[in-house]
Amino acid sequence: MASYLVTGGAGFIGSHLSTELVRRGHRVRVVDSLITGKRRNLDHLPQVEFVQGDLADAAVATAVVQGVDYVLHQAAIPSVPRSVQDPITSNRANIDASLNILVAARDAGVKRLVYAGSSSAYGDTPTLPKREDMPTNPLSPYALQKLVAEQYCQLFTRLYGLETVTIRYFNVFGPRQDPGSPYSGVISLFATALLEGRQPVIYGDGEQTRDFTYVANVVDGVLRACEAPTASGEVINVATGGRISLNELLRTMNRIVNSSITATYADGRAGDVRDSQADISKARAVLGYEPLVQLEEGLRHTLEWCRSDATAAAAR
Repeated sequence: MASYLVTGGAGFIGSHLSTELVRRGHRVRVVDSLITGKRRNLDHLPQVEFVQGDLADAAVATAVVQGVDYVLHQAAIPSVPRSVQDPITSNRANIDASLNILVAARDAGVKRLVYAGSSSAYGDTPTLPKREDMPTNPLSPYALQKLVAEQYCQLFTRLYGLETVTIRYFNVFGPRQDPGSPYSGVISLFATALLEGRQPVIYGDGEQTRDFTYVANVVDGVLRACEAPTASGEVINVATGGRISLNELLRTMNRIVNSSITATYADGRAGDVRDSQADISKARAVLGYEPLVQLEEGLRHTLEWCRSDATAAAAR
């Protein structure tokens, strides 16, 4: 049994990581400011120690790492549009908090910190799929902040000997992703619209492509990164290695729910990347990673959850 700190653990991905760690019998502490996370995401995990706090406060970061073997640093404001509108708040959450947790983890003797990086760091590099050794070209404050934080991780490994691994996420989706936020992932927004019989909004022409990754795949990759012997100091893509356009995604989701709702189209958003697809050969080699859940199966799980969550919300 090991002890894990999951930052942002009341959020979408963090709560899934916490669930799997508890299932494996580990001790779990969660720290979350609840700015974007939700306490109810952990209601099914009474054994988790929950700390409400902001990691941009160095004292909070110092306190929560005590006695911890591994840190899974998920805490962020994960939104390109929000970072464009308010880069200062986004910077505080995505860079200041990350530096604080790195310093605290170093000083506490944490075995390894695994950081939630972002494929947005690649920007609109024309080459597909995206490889970890490609030049970065962030197009938004969010993308830049995620890149700076992963570079901080690598620096702390080289300079201080703190083992860190960055896992670059590619459009993660699944249950507990908040569909009520305008900054939510496109799949949760599509799912809610289709189940309510509304037309979803697509920004741009809908031919932009993404490597949508079901959350169970990310959980598996992150937990493998905690112990993979050659992973320290590395940046590693975790995704499916495929891509699909938003128009095709909508057609697939329509087929699953047996509807034929069309989208409305709006102007493209500043900072959005046109195409994204991961090369996952490094994850295979370093982590022994292989996607567990393919896109359509993940979409079915997600739509089922959205339907049951809407029923539960109506009953509350």
